[in-house]
Amino acid sequence: MDIKGTCISSTIDEHGPIYVYQNRTCRILSFDGKIYQSSMKLNDINGLHLGYTQAMMAALLFIPRVNTATIMGLGAGSMVKKLLSSFSELNMHAIEYREAVAKVSKEYFYLPDTERLFIHIDDAANYIKKTKIKSDIIFSDLYNSQGMEPKQVESSYLRDCKNALNKQGILVLNIWNSVMNSSAELNELLQLEFENQVLSFKVESGNIIILAFKGAMPLINKAELMTKSEWLQDKMNIPMKCYAKLIEEAQNL
Repeated sequence: MDIKGTCISSTIDEHGPIYVYQNRTCRILSFDGKIYQSSMKLNDINGLHLGYTQAMMAALLFIPRVNTATIMGLGAGSMVKKLLSSFSELNMHAIEYREAVAKVSKEYFYLPDTERLFIHIDDAANYIKKTKIKSDIIFSDLYNSQGMEPKQVESSYLRDCKNALNKQGILVLNIWNSVMNSSAELNELLQLEFENQVLSFKVESGNIIILAFKGAMPLINKAELMTKSEWLQDKMNIPMKCYAKLIEEAQNL
């Protein structure tokens, strides 16, 4: 196994194994003992350790006030914990296919028991098609031990996510090892479903973060972007100014 550390928990459900590893500084969730599914620093249990999860928070630069957020794919709950601890009035919905994963996130990764968090044990595509909840932001991070879930880049799923957003809501996608034949094919699909209101940038890990806007992409100048990024950086303790610069490059600000 490639993950360095001691395995402190090993369980299995009908979908496969779930491992929790711990080393001197971190606790790690893995589905195969090789790839990090999520990582938590022991001295910062509400922090975002993996760079791509930090980058997904860049969508908050475009939302004046976030009241309701949905996360497709709970994992160890890193994004849930960061958002709940950063925004005291935020209500969150987390969709997780595997009940065993939700149990592990509570027992080993300190997922909070709060009335502001609603956990739905369901298939992501099924949930988003049927939900009546409208979110300001939807984070989609659907992965298993084989890689990215193909449904994450299917037109029906993207359309259902769009329908579950508020009027000026944003869908945030983490894309890695895409099942699409090419990035051009994925871009074409996103442009079609979101009527060209799409922004994307690549982070150091190789992940592509896509922001798809239900309404018109907000007009924001460089100065406003940097001011908001500085505020969010202080509030969330993540390098938001770095991601604001990547957005600047993507928008040619």
